[in-house]
Amino acid sequence: MRNFEEVIKYAKERGPKTISVACAQDKEVLMAVEMARKEGIANAILVGDLDQVKELSNELNIDLNNYELIDEKDLTQASRKAVELVSSGKAHMVMKGLVDTSIILKAVLDKEIGLRTGNVLSHVAVFDVPGYDRLFLVTDAAMNLAPDLETKKQIIENACQIAYGLDIEEPKVGVICAKEKVNPKMIDTVHAQELEEMNKRGEIKGCIVGGPFALDNAVSVEAARHKGIDHPVAGKADILLAPDIEAGNVLYKSMVFFANAKNAGVIVGAKAPIILTSRADNEETKLNSIALGVLTASK
Repeated sequence: MRNFEEVIKYAKERGPKTISVACAQDKEVLMAVEMARKEGIANAILVGDLDQVKELSNELNIDLNNYELIDEKDLTQASRKAVELVSSGKAHMVMKGLVDTSIILKAVLDKEIGLRTGNVLSHVAVFDVPGYDRLFLVTDAAMNLAPDLETKKQIIENACQIAYGLDIEEPKVGVICAKEKVNPKMIDTVHAQELEEMNKRGEIKGCIVGGPFALDNAVSVEAARHKGIDHPVAGKADILLAPDIEAGNVLYKSMVFFANAKNAGVIVGAKAPIILTSRADNEETKLNSIALGVLTASK
């Protein structure tokens, strides 16, 4: 898939999936879920304070007869119930409503009713950047502060699950650093080289890993050629692995505000996708994120 028009198209074909919304008394989330229902992408089970949900739905002209409703006013219990619906198979993914991220993630990681796999949880953002012929996956801009080598390995594996949902059969992973040469004083360049070697040894499967790359020679064939870089990933990266959360976050927001890129994001590493949209996200981004969750769940 090369753009979000295709993402929406294929999500319609592979959906609808069912979203379990934790603490659904959130105006923006209700709008996003209603958009997804009308598009035929997803249905939803709304868990939360139904008095508030009904009030918001009346304001937004949303017919709640189209949804299964579960009244639970306590934020922690509503989050647990929403996660339990996924772990029991009644829903395919969980979406954060009006609740702190820490509360819903605690439910996700609960040993009894949660969605633990033993893997690291990481955020994957997908960008449709004007002027490029493919989607870019950026990770991790939201969860892992300063990942070590093993954590980066799992972040790559998580991102590949999103890539497969987008029909990228063998994603190219560019390990992004400040420069494209290994420098022992720059640990992220050392990690990049080690991750590439792990991929060559078969310790990271289902993708091609290359690094270290500077951002330009990871996404531009011309820039890579100018630097004399001959690698299958050079200029052709699908997944951009950031060295830490600060670099990832700056890249994420640069894409949105400077490049005017359309985007979506989910948290992966659990048994099911976790959709955490921000209040700053527009309706299109929220719908794209739900569609991304549907494609990931369908794989």
